[in-house]
Amino acid sequence: MRLQGKRVVILVDEGFEDLEFWVPRMRLEEEGATVVVASRRPGRYTGKHCLQAEATVAAKDLNPADFDAVVVPGGWAPDKLRRDPGVLNLVRGVYAQGKIVASLCHGGWVLISAGIVAGHKATGSTGIRDDILNAGGTWVDEPAFRDGNLVWGRVVKDIPAFCRQLVAALAED
Repeated sequence: MRLQGKRVVILVDEGFEDLEFWVPRMRLEEEGATVVVASRRPGRYTGKHCLQAEATVAAKDLNPADFDAVVVPGGWAPDKLRRDPGVLNLVRGVYAQGKIVASLCHGGWVLISAGIVAGHKATGSTGIRDDILNAGGTWVDEPAFRDGNLVWGRVVKDIPAFCRQLVAALAED
């Protein structure tokens, strides 16, 4: 269990991509990490494919210093999450402390709105390619990779590669 003692926040909201939430969550827990699920406000949220996830806390109530990473799954949820100041402050705070910020697919929208993409290689769904470029990032069409303290995953089929990158980054830090 390489991640024993690590604390990770995973963000969720209505329309999250089910597999991009559940697979990384289970993989992190399998490695011993404590996972906290947060959103704009506590509650049950339904994914694009009808799986549910429970956010036990609002992002605004979390202290970035208490966590080793934040993970942003894709789906339609990132478009809601990126409008919330509490979510953006959490993401910025984790990033500013040199800790891991990870996103899959459309999750990159949250990183873009948090202002932390400029100067980094980035990937995600091709639907956010222009957004990454306009935010000052460099688009890379690869399944998953790490650039500094950012971990990127492209789409659902790349979840295994993303999880390998995420676990390795957390085990290293």
